[in-house]
Amino acid sequence: MSTLTVWRFASWDGANQAIGTLEALAKQGLITVHDAASVSWPPETRRPRTRQLRSLTGSGAIGGMFWGMLVGMVFLMPVAGAAIGAASGALAGSLADVGIDDEFIKTVRDQLTPGTSALFLLTSDAIKEEVRRTFDATGLRKPELIESNLSSEQEAILREMFAG
Repeated sequence: MSTLTVWRFASWDGANQAIGTLEALAKQGLITVHDAASVSWPPETRRPRTRQLRSLTGSGAIGGMFWGMLVGMVFLMPVAGAAIGAASGALAGSLADVGIDDEFIKTVRDQLTPGTSALFLLTSDAIKEEVRRTFDATGLRKPELIESNLSSEQEAILREMFAG
């Protein structure tokens, strides 16, 4: 089973600072990262910046299209409204089928604001308390964990949805 987690940091560059720590945790076998993206939102900008973290995952298990779509649903949907309408509703329904429901999206949206950042991770074998302790020890001001578990079947559906 994989877990989609979002680690929220209180500073706009905290997620980028945490990438090295995450790489070290992966080398120690405390977490297996299948795919990852970082989101940073400097306070003076209108929108956050997203980037897929290929250095952690090789070619990426799901791909940039998934991360772009997920982050887009988190940040653009409240603004886009009816302009995107039915197509986004169908996609949101598909994501709910794989464990990424409206409540998860709303929670992430409410917690990621200008001046914050986050790591979006698709992982397995994570020792979450050790990951949290390690992040805390780096002085990253107690990251918050938002989580959504995915079954093997749900992860396979995600991979199929965003293949290619």
